[in-house]
Amino acid sequence: MPTLLYDVRPDGVVTITLNRPDVFNAFDDAQSYELQDALKQVARDASVRAVVLTGAGRAFCSGQDLKASREAEAEAAEGQPRSFYDSLHKRYNPIIRAMRALPKPIICRLNGVAAGAGCSLALACDAIVASSEASLIEVFINIGLVPDSGSSWFLPRLVGTLKAFELCTLGSKVTAEEALRLGLVNQVVAPGQLDEATYALAARYAAAPTKSIGLIKQMLNKAATATLDEMLDYEAHCQQIAGESGDYREGVQAFLEKRKPDFKGE
Repeated sequence: MPTLLYDVRPDGVVTITLNRPDVFNAFDDAQSYELQDALKQVARDASVRAVVLTGAGRAFCSGQDLKASREAEAEAAEGQPRSFYDSLHKRYNPIIRAMRALPKPIICRLNGVAAGAGCSLALACDAIVASSEASLIEVFINIGLVPDSGSSWFLPRLVGTLKAFELCTLGSKVTAEEALRLGLVNQVVAPGQLDEATYALAARYAAAPTKSIGLIKQMLNKAATATLDEMLDYEAHCQQIAGESGDYREGVQAFLEKRKPDFKGE
């Protein structure tokens, strides 16, 4: 994968690295499709139990590669402008849907700026560990566009509608420390500690009961639009599935034997 790096560690953690550092890992067509393929590979591989998503070089992801977009338009028949609608449905929306549907935790290693669709990509992760030099920005308004790739869904749920409106309409950069205060990231660490903090969390998730984590992820996704009664029923449904898992049996046995459980993700 020329625009992505895909590395599986022995502990079950896979690192997916956006690898276009010369353009701050901005998305062209190839990278968007390769990320879709990488997420499908993660879903198929039972040995992978946690994902770290990051960017090469100084940035996480600066969003859409505008130069690549212009070049694609120039090559199109009769010079017709690219359809934003088609681009989102073919390139970005499948990525966000795959991330939220993946029954495994995704940790964003936020090493630098996350702008536009790159910001959406970070917010679609399940946890974010940020370098103190990182930042997030909903940059769409600065070129006359609106947030996409899930930002209009994630932001108000994380920071409330008033703050979400401000961030989307002013295009203000949010520093890592401000993002922590707003609840946009989980941790902020010095750049030199980013790997240690990220992979400590990833290793903890990789050793956890993966099926339970996947169910929790589904429950939290559903809770955003469900009623209390619907969630009570859905909790009972998910608890039945979790209660039939091998990890549940191991957890109970470990508790009775007063030892640390050895979860297999089954």
